[in-house]
Amino acid sequence: MSHQWDPTTYLAFAAERTRPASELLARVPNDKPRRVIDLGCGPGNSTALLRKRWPDAHLEGLDSSAEMIGQAQASGVGAEWSVADIAIWKPTASYDVIFSNATLHWIGEQSSLLPRLFQAVSPGGTFAFQVPLNFEMPSHALIHAIANDGPWAPRLRDVRNTNLLKAAQCFAILEPYAAVLDIWDTEYLHVLDGRDAVYRWISGTGLRPYVQALEGAERDAFVEEYKRRLDAAYPMRKSGKTLLPFRRLFVVARR
Repeated sequence: MSHQWDPTTYLAFAAERTRPASELLARVPNDKPRRVIDLGCGPGNSTALLRKRWPDAHLEGLDSSAEMIGQAQASGVGAEWSVADIAIWKPTASYDVIFSNATLHWIGEQSSLLPRLFQAVSPGGTFAFQVPLNFEMPSHALIHAIANDGPWAPRLRDVRNTNLLKAAQCFAILEPYAAVLDIWDTEYLHVLDGRDAVYRWISGTGLRPYVQALEGAERDAFVEEYKRRLDAAYPMRKSGKTLLPFRRLFVVARR
């Protein structure tokens, strides 16, 4: 099931969304990789970091969303852009660095996905990825609770679910293939401004497949119920700011 992703909504929190990519990249040890790819590059904000660090590398950005790739092409980042589904992507050559920021949790069975992607890394190269580790928090748990409790439930039953792994599971999957594994998690405290701040954050990513599966009054009712419960879970402070704790898992695997 494919979904249309909105680059404008995603980039409304560009600094917060780019920071984990920057911190992941800082732990990638390769100095002069020849071939680098950004899997799930989105609008190109993470790809820009790769280009800045490795100005001489052959750099590619790949995403399943034509809208995201269109935004990436307009960004001015010097890269070869392509629209493709990572779940069935078959690289024609190996890469010195395969990088992915907040994407792989959307794709299939991780126990087969991660080794398959790692096989495309050159000897001495690195597979580095970051995924949310936040789906037990209200921002995400409420989506599933509301989806399962309403007249829309039959239409949301087949909405694409995320595939979440803990650190130890990632280690177990990649240990047979990796020379070195560096795995950690971080909880960010995002300070968001204005009304419906958490809704605006989630509407660019995790909520989007659900609202796209609904139409008209039913979609409006789903969104309003979600906003109502979010307001209770993440109350806006008198200053107009809302605090959003957000955990992420980071993996750097050397071949």
